[in-house]
Amino acid sequence: MKCYIITYDIKDPARQKTFKEKLKNLEGYCPVHDNCWAILTEQTAAQLRDSLTSLLDAADRIFIVKSGTEAGWKNSYGKDNDEWLKRNL
Repeated sequence: MKCYIITYDIKDPARQKTFKEKLKNLEGYCPVHDNCWAILTEQTAAQLRDSLTSLLDAADRIFIVKSGTEAGWKNSYGKDNDEWLKRNL
């Protein structure tokens, strides 16, 4: 599995909710903050982007990058998220 960081800017609350539900249906996920999630998948970044594009409109933005070898954070959404990030980033 590869870990990707997905950041997004979706203006419409209903589309944002649908987008988050789609992220929860991927192989593994962890919210980093409200508009940034870490995702586990076998897909490439381009495949992941393409699978999410139908949920966006022309004004929305998405950025996907493969996780590297080093990460740092403060105040994750709790111990479970903190442990997920330590294991997968």
